Amino acid sequence: MSTGPDTAAPEETRVPGPQGDEPPKPPKSAKDKKPKSFWKELPLLIGIALILALVIKTFLVQAFSIPSDSMQNTLQQGDRVLVDKLTPWFGSEPERGEVVVFKDPGHWLDGEPTPDPNAVQKVLGWIGLMPSADEKDLIKRVIAVGGDTVECKGTGPVKVNGKALNEKNYVFEGNTPCTVDDQGGQFKITVPKGKIWVMGDHRQNSLDSRYHQNQPGGGAVPVDNVVGRAFVIAWPPTRWGTLPVPDTFDQPGISQAMSAAPAALGLAGAVPIVLWRRRRAAGRLDSGPGTRVSGGGTAG
Repeated sequence: MSTGPDTAAPEETRVPGPQGDEPPKPPKSAKDKKPKSFWKELPLLIGIALILALVIKTFLVQAFSIPSDSMQNTLQQGDRVLVDKLTPWFGSEPERGEVVVFKDPGHWLDGEPTPDPNAVQKVLGWIGLMPSADEKDLIKRVIAVGGDTVECKGTGPVKVNGKALNEKNYVFEGNTPCTVDDQGGQFKITVPKGKIWVMGDHRQNSLDSRYHQNQPGGGAVPVDNVVGRAFVIAWPPTRWGTLPVPDTFDQPGISQAMSAAPAALGLAGAVPIVLWRRRRAAGRLDSGPGTRVSGGGTAG
């Protein structure tokens, strides 16, 4: 049907708004909302940061301060090192050559001055934002692990399972690997299972496993006392560097004593298997089809 010029166009339908004929106002977007004050969010941010720092210190990494010269020149007094605390949670145990932090196994720190940190230092140390000043921890190098035989004769070298260690790259310059004294410098000991034998790199200035042989444990440190491995010098910046395991601990044969036990177990397990296979083969010869049997009786 055609529309003539006199036909009126349909009127637009309007929905009245809340205020008469005005259209409704669009809702405010997130951009239009007034942001919260930074000072109101600051306590929450601080709380989250403190919780993260505490979790990191407890399960991942912790900073420790070096209080003495017993690990010179690898570590200097006042250095800050970061210690890996994660891998021990997964059953990792200390290895030869590693620098480890461990809790006093018993009276090693007797007579040492006790630090007196202020309240702020205590709080920061507790959450891991600075090295703790009131924990009785030591740091030394692992020389031997459980099952190893370690010995010192004369001025050295130190031997582990009969293999001489080349320690010139980390023992303090001017020191000998072994000390000639009757207080523990000369020794030969087999480290008990579950323990480690530790020595400082500054051999003439370190009261380590050598000088605690008359105490419970015979100078060896329980693996359970190990906090973790120091893997980097983090402070001061001029001293930054990693703490790798020296190559001398990777020499062939040094782990021979440890690997002999698994090999013996494997051999012991293989013998019954071989005997069982031989008996099974003999049974097939006796009763299998087409088998020729010798001896008394009648052949059918």
